[in-house]
Amino acid sequence: MDPNLVQWKCQGQSFLRRLRMWVSLLDPALLLSSDAEILKAHTLLGSGQKLDEKDNAAVNLSLSSLHADSGAALPLVFRPPAFLPISGPLVVATLLPHSNVKPALFWQFLLQSYNTGFNYANRNSSAEQGKTASLRQLLLIAGTISYTAVAGALPQIFINRLHVRSPPLQTFCRSILPIPLSAALAFLNVFTVRSEETETGIQVFDSNGMPVGISKAAAEKAVRETAFSRAALFGLTATVPNLLVLLLRRTRFFQKNSMLVAPCRHISVALVLGLMIPVSFSLFPQLGTIKRENLEEELQAGPVGSQLFYHRGL
Repeated sequence: MDPNLVQWKCQGQSFLRRLRMWVSLLDPALLLSSDAEILKAHTLLGSGQKLDEKDNAAVNLSLSSLHADSGAALPLVFRPPAFLPISGPLVVATLLPHSNVKPALFWQFLLQSYNTGFNYANRNSSAEQGKTASLRQLLLIAGTISYTAVAGALPQIFINRLHVRSPPLQTFCRSILPIPLSAALAFLNVFTVRSEETETGIQVFDSNGMPVGISKAAAEKAVRETAFSRAALFGLTATVPNLLVLLLRRTRFFQKNSMLVAPCRHISVALVLGLMIPVSFSLFPQLGTIKRENLEEELQAGPVGSQLFYHRGL
């Protein structure tokens, strides 16, 4: 088992411990570390020596920079600390009340492209070591970006194509419809980009970190958990600012000072997204568990009720 997975196992099943860990791992300053520093940190984790508090910096650097399956460095823009600085402005832009379809489609395309790349880079790759992305996977990625970008722009497409002029209908399209749409597209993005895992399976380990085999059941659980966590992230990020704007527009102060609504929307989107990223990443353990009886028949040999472990991905 990779040293990074061992560290995730040490975090246990406590949500609060995972949350504290993710708050540390999402520090953008970790992006400034060199490859040599990252390699040194990973070597320290794999040395087998007991780590103490002074080694926390090395733990954080390794977990935030290296893939837990391959041990290879993640692309800089797809590392967890880069998620908020890059996706934040894109999410703010996609939730703006655009005047026509082109800007809505443009910002959705950028957001969905980044989300697709992030989901693919942080997938579970335990069953594809040494393999390059297949043509089928590349087409799936391109299709995911295209379909989700168009679907994300549907509210603006409805307003323009159907010539929606009614204020209640415009409010529905701009403030209500994006909420379930954002959650559904985030779920779909993870589910489609990582669908190959559910077909090939992922590696499962026993309590000692020894590989037991490849399981499709564990892969389905891993992808489903990650998809739900991403749906929660983008769904709540769309919910709070949109509902807040609806409430603010009813107040006398904001009716007289309508120019303040936009800054409040931008700030609330960035704030909610920043708070929800560590929460959503912590909803499920990075090193998930699955009971033997829920695995394929050939992997069920062992004590009934015992658990095996798998890397969930991010």
